[in-house]
Amino acid sequence: MDKKPMIMLIAALSAALLIAGCETTSGGGAEQAGAPVEDISTKNTGGTEVKRVTPDDNLNGALTAVKQGVLAQRSVFFDYDSYVIKDEFKSLVEAHAKFLVANPKIKMLIQGNADDRGSREYNLALGQKRAEALKKMITLLGAREEQVESVSLGKEKPRCSESTEDCWAQNRRDDMLYSGEF
Repeated sequence: MDKKPMIMLIAALSAALLIAGCETTSGGGAEQAGAPVEDISTKNTGGTEVKRVTPDDNLNGALTAVKQGVLAQRSVFFDYDSYVIKDEFKSLVEAHAKFLVANPKIKMLIQGNADDRGSREYNLALGQKRAEALKKMITLLGAREEQVESVSLGKEKPRCSESTEDCWAQNRRDDMLYSGEF
């Protein structure tokens, strides 16, 4: 039996299964109701005051505000092979979201990162999932969708290059950058 038709059949079936696995949910069904949104305008973020930058302030004024206090912390770290935001970072994320809500002209870029284990493609996908998870949390806390952009750097921007668990943990992160920093 000629192997060429068999290989073509297997390739066609594989492509069909891949496409079927990528099915979207747009159209067709009833839209689900969203989760209730918490009003964070008066919520206490651990005793940290978030400065509102007025439209009269220049970009440098805004950057000064985000370089102080809790807003100076710009990284959220993840467990191995995970894109779930840990409880220990939720107050930090809330503070950054509150700053964006108070300053609608400011934009944020979230860079998703991974450690160097796994393929380039896998780490780019994982970095994107991490960045999207943080973006979703920030927008659910009140920031506008157009204020926040998410990208993946995969394993291309490590903080540490040693092959140790402590080093890999430093590389499994999202970094938050504000207007003028990217």
